[in-house]
Amino acid sequence: MKRDSRLSNVLHALLHMAEMDGPATSESLAQAMQTNPVVVRRLMAGLRYAGFVSSAKGHGGGWVLSCPLADITLRDIHEALGAPTLLAVGNRVESPGCAVEQAVNAALSDAFEAAEQVLLTRLGEVTLAQLSAQFHERMVARGHAHKDFSHEHL
Repeated sequence: MKRDSRLSNVLHALLHMAEMDGPATSESLAQAMQTNPVVVRRLMAGLRYAGFVSSAKGHGGGWVLSCPLADITLRDIHEALGAPTLLAVGNRVESPGCAVEQAVNAALSDAFEAAEQVLLTRLGEVTLAQLSAQFHERMVARGHAHKDFSHEHL
């Protein structure tokens, strides 16, 4: 089963956008996210609707952040993407009348819901500003100055 990496991809793109002096085009973001620009525009539309990004058309246009990184949590972004399923596991549904399947599904559903709530709570505790700070710490630990950072793959 293919994993849904939209949240990770969008967070990656947003952090790059935060480092840029100007707008990022859908094409450059698509290249970084290894997807189609149409997919980027759809993802960014949800973020725009939530107020996290804005766009400008025409020459020199593209996507820019609309609010401070400290005001955006990972949960905010997850919700702006339509709150996709967080867990890739699910219940068996081949025999809904089977008492064993019902018991197993009830137990698993409770566990899945509890795990998802823990994950959503944690996502709500982490801001993009914290991720940006971690990125900068990693760059410094690797011996790079801020000016050394390249956006070539964006």
